[in-house]
Amino acid sequence: MPLWSLFLIALGVSADAFAVALGKGLHMRRVNYRHAAIIAVTFAGFQVVMPLIGWFVGTQFHQFITEIDHWVAFALLALIGGKMLWDAIRDGDDDGVDDDRLRVRQLLLLALATSIDALAVGISFAFLDVSIVEALVVIGVTTLVLTFAGVLVGHRAGLRFRGPAEIVGGAILILIGTKILFDHLGVWAALGL
Repeated sequence: MPLWSLFLIALGVSADAFAVALGKGLHMRRVNYRHAAIIAVTFAGFQVVMPLIGWFVGTQFHQFITEIDHWVAFALLALIGGKMLWDAIRDGDDDGVDDDRLRVRQLLLLALATSIDALAVGISFAFLDVSIVEALVVIGVTTLVLTFAGVLVGHRAGLRFRGPAEIVGGAILILIGTKILFDHLGVWAALGL
């Protein structure tokens, strides 16, 4: 898989973490770079571990579903992307309370919740020609940078970018899944592309 595709997938799976980081930044009374760094490292850590777990699970079942692996990858990415789009469209008003404390338990739960889609992406990696180490590095670094920036932007701009970030992330995952499916079905060759 080309690096640009991995980067687009990384943007897609880190969109939820970015959106949550915006919210965390919004509720900081003052910018706390240490907290922003802790949030970024926690989210990036989960975004690296979850696809690794998914990839490991996927490789165990790869031999049983080789004939339909492109459909599995497409379905997983389309479902994740669709859910992100749905969540962005139906999301309600922000009701968080401004607080400068960093609650570890809450942070871990948020990191876990936003990395479930990365678990599914890791499963799809098992069926694709992907260097798992390269994929994990790209996802981890992208998430680290985006969540750190998200806290800072959130503090300054509020949640104005949350919906668009999730919409773009969801659309990217659906498009990557569609590309994978079209590649395996030979659609591009049939169209002369």
